[in-house]
Amino acid sequence: MQKTEALGPIAASTDRFVQSVKGLSNAEVGAGTLVPPWTRGHVVTHVARAADSLCRLLTWARTGVETPQYTDMDARAAEIEAGARRPVDELVADVLASAERFADAVRTLPEAAWAYEVRMRTGELRTPGALVPTRLRELEVHHVDLATGYTFAEVPPQAARWIIDDLLAAQRRRQGVPPLRIEATDTGLTHELGTGGPTVRGAQADLLGWLTGRTDGSRLSTSGPGPVPRAPYWI
Repeated sequence: MQKTEALGPIAASTDRFVQSVKGLSNAEVGAGTLVPPWTRGHVVTHVARAADSLCRLLTWARTGVETPQYTDMDARAAEIEAGARRPVDELVADVLASAERFADAVRTLPEAAWAYEVRMRTGELRTPGALVPTRLRELEVHHVDLATGYTFAEVPPQAARWIIDDLLAAQRRRQGVPPLRIEATDTGLTHELGTGGPTVRGAQADLLGWLTGRTDGSRLSTSGPGPVPRAPYWI
């Protein structure tokens, strides 16, 4: 994806996420998720604050003045905790407002800023063209995390492919990642990390769930001995 091309899929993903949140009662906001100890309120608040964190990085690209994604991880956690117990209507309004701030920051980014590298909280350097689509990853993975019935099988195939491509590209930049090959039996997607590792096969949606640490890989098969290996740490 290049420049503002990602905004369409991101807007559609935001709408799906918001519809799931709207379907919750205020009591259900406090229920568990796929990422304990976070409740649904924590996940929704994180999605909103993550959009604002990307806006800070885009400000960095626009101005050239270092603007960290988060002041520190304690401040990040405090932001999420502060908003986790709000009622549904406030959570929805927050997600929508932060989404609009993010989209506006992308649309108004000067041409020169698209070539400027900024550093994500993980330490990874990205230009805005590679940074903006990470919003799609946040929305889709955390939508599944809400445990409201949305599954990786419902992630649009193109979005799922981009997320997998991005995750494996990040793994290639790391040191000490075990060799691995993945093959999506339904879409033809393949990736190889190093050489000589096992091949893990399965539906693209199941590979996405495994690679993001949300599923155990029991729906996948492997060419190596024993069960499907643990996926590389994903982010």
